[in-house]
Amino acid sequence: MAKLYFYYSAMNAGKSTVLLQSAHNYQERGMRVLLLTAAIDDRFETGKISSRIGIAADASLFDKNTDIMALIQNEKDQEPLNCILIDEAQFLTKQQVHMLSNVVDELNIPVLAFGIRTDFKGELFEGSQALLAWSDKLVELKTVCHCGSKAIMVIRIDAQGLPVKEGDQVEIGGNNRYLSVCRKHFKEAVRD
Repeated sequence: MAKLYFYYSAMNAGKSTVLLQSAHNYQERGMRVLLLTAAIDDRFETGKISSRIGIAADASLFDKNTDIMALIQNEKDQEPLNCILIDEAQFLTKQQVHMLSNVVDELNIPVLAFGIRTDFKGELFEGSQALLAWSDKLVELKTVCHCGSKAIMVIRIDAQGLPVKEGDQVEIGGNNRYLSVCRKHFKEAVRD
């Protein structure tokens, strides 16, 4: 029976690497996967899932208006699908996560979603909140804070490396804009 998985972490825990390795494992066995990534994330190349260790793969794009169920059904109608792998899953809408649960329950296709749990203010992303509620299996991927503790939060930094406390929830960036930290250092960074 297929399941909906949510692999979550702070930034720089290897989510994209694990996703790409999972895709490789399926493909090596002659199985077809559908890779999806958020259209908003254009840090590397649009329509690509890229890992910091240098591996990448082409992916279909989604945004908040994408009918995920129709997209997957259309792909399945062309050729059987064995797995759906989604990068930047925090950018899914609640409705899209419900559609993914339908993919699992009605089409019997496993869905592996990878994303960040919380934003730079410590608030859940809409997609992450829905995935935490609706997933069959939650898997935390771990990374470390500069102090050596497990990093579970993300802080946004400015050009001088100082914490940013206000702004839009979504601002695309990498190590030049975000740091993964433990809860203690997150609270210290956002304290007024």
